Amino acid sequence: VLVSPSGNFSCGFYKVATNAYTFAVWFTASADATVAWTANRDSPVNGVGSRAELRRDGSLVLQDYDGRVVWSTNTSGTPADRAQLLDTGNLVVSDAAGNRLWQSFDWPTDTLLAGQPVTRYKQLVSASARGLPYSGYYKFYFDSSNILNLMYDGPEISSNYWPSPFNKWWDNNRTAYNSSRYGSFDRRGVFTASDQLQFKASDMGDEGVMRRLTLDYDGNLRLYSLDAAAGRWHVTWVAVQRQCDVHGLCGRYGICTYSQGPTCSCPDGYVPHDASDWSKGCRRTFDVRCGEDVAFAEMRHTDYWGFDLNYTAGISFDTCRRLCLVDCRCEAFGYRQGTGECYPKISLWNGRVMSIPYQTLYLKFPTGAKNLHPSLLHFDGHTCTMDERDATVSSSYLHGRRNTINFIYFYSFLAVVFVVEA
Repeated sequence: VLVSPSGNFSCGFYKVATNAYTFAVWFTASADATVAWTANRDSPVNGVGSRAELRRDGSLVLQDYDGRVVWSTNTSGTPADRAQLLDTGNLVVSDAAGNRLWQSFDWPTDTLLAGQPVTRYKQLVSASARGLPYSGYYKFYFDSSNILNLMYDGPEISSNYWPSPFNKWWDNNRTAYNSSRYGSFDRRGVFTASDQLQFKASDMGDEGVMRRLTLDYDGNLRLYSLDAAAGRWHVTWVAVQRQCDVHGLCGRYGICTYSQGPTCSCPDGYVPHDASDWSKGCRRTFDVRCGEDVAFAEMRHTDYWGFDLNYTAGISFDTCRRLCLVDCRCEAFGYRQGTGECYPKISLWNGRVMSIPYQTLYLKFPTGAKNLHPSLLHFDGHTCTMDERDATVSSSYLHGRRNTINFIYFYSFLAVVFVVEA
């Protein structure tokens, strides 16, 4: 491995699964060797025969066991002379005079280090799950209005959830008039950005503390500080105070609530798509066909954020119900007593139990559906547990290198015999 001069960072092959490795930079002092940057997060290489090398043409490359180039700095044709890991955690390729030709700080994955920027073209992308390096669905980025956002960018939908999408940028104390799009945090633990976003670590001021800003797999952005003596991380700032406000957490039809932490559930009449991956949400056990008789099931203190078909205020409950009843695209409607706010829903995502007492959701279902009470739907009790295991690769991948080596030995042996005989 490469080690930074202070010893705070290490760089080399990092095991992510059975016989699968990434080329990464990690914190040496953290108990779990927390990764700060990964070159090939979506293409791990074989544990036998893979190599990283600085080529004569100036490129730092990562090769798999079969010689295939998985990742490269694309600095061929330059006078690159060395690859170094700096005390900042920045992996750099430079020439003999020390001029940087490439640096990992320009290619962040899910983590920013002190002094490393998020910019117009460089964003953070979360991991797909706890302990896995693969790219997930959450992004921390500058949007076209020059505002730093957190976004769920899933296979079916995408939506911003931080800062509050209900507010204009000026209500969120941001500005859209600075187009430089630049943000970073310093060694004191203070983050500043061109859109006037600013936040501070709870232990702000101590420059000797190692920190990282990570977009975690659960879609929340957190600033961590390292207790070097124990090797443990402590959260010193978090973007989303209530985890259920993160979009996409429980998938389509899923509802997030709190029970000793965030918990995903399916309404009655729905079952999980995959109990080990709640981002896939729930599916119906019944069909709602256009033109058939339907009823509405009441779910108090519940809402699905977004996808309002035609928001209307100051109308009666019966009028709101009729709007959803006559439109085959409407899957449910929300109604708030007192204000008469009506929210017909064309799709059901980002479900959550809310603290607003007068918020009620009415879910459409066929009157012929069995075992469904027409006035109330209950949660079925599924919880957001995760069965964590080491990922495995195919047997051909595991043995590919060995077979290649056998053939090399075989043909080399034949060549030697031929030369001796000649």
